Amino acid sequence: MAAYWRMSLCLYPKLQLFLFCLIYCNLNCMLATEVEECTNLRLGQYRCKDPKIDDATQEPENCKHSFAWVECLPAPNVTCRLPNKTHFKFSGEEVGFNKSIPCRNVNGYSYKVAVALSLFLGWLGADRFYLGYPALGLLKFCTVGFCGIGSLVDFMLISMQIVGPSDGSNYIVDYYGARLTRLSITNETYRRTQLSP
Repeated sequence: MAAYWRMSLCLYPKLQLFLFCLIYCNLNCMLATEVEECTNLRLGQYRCKDPKIDDATQEPENCKHSFAWVECLPAPNVTCRLPNKTHFKFSGEEVGFNKSIPCRNVNGYSYKVAVALSLFLGWLGADRFYLGYPALGLLKFCTVGFCGIGSLVDFMLISMQIVGPSDGSNYIVDYYGARLTRLSITNETYRRTQLSP
């Protein structure tokens, strides 16, 4: 009887180890078969193509509602799940998914032309006429640019892109040029509570 207990005590830790390995390997195999969706790949696991830029607007050609789509190629030997739920192993040449990038609404007003008009003919109101503000353009023309002060102020406002076209569109700026992004606070903006000292 004592020999039976000694033998079972020796086998019991080995049995525990065997069961642990069996469960651990099965769990790893189940987790390894879980394939991520292609749209959820991490940076470095895919490369997106550059968008095709329209020469006239300097924005992506397929820009609609402030967004454009670009094709993304997963890296070689990356396996991910396509939208039709099939698993695919990529070689680095196939398109895996499309990603949206922001773009801007432009209507034909050039930033370079607006700054040049403001600098050289701002005292005549040509910049305001160009941007679609005829009343201010006429007022600047009649007062010779508010005696030069209004021309200087308008030049700074236009060059900092604070004053834009009257229709609410953006300036045409070179795609890789000096664009400004306005930061604003809305109801969705997170505000930290102020701690009183």
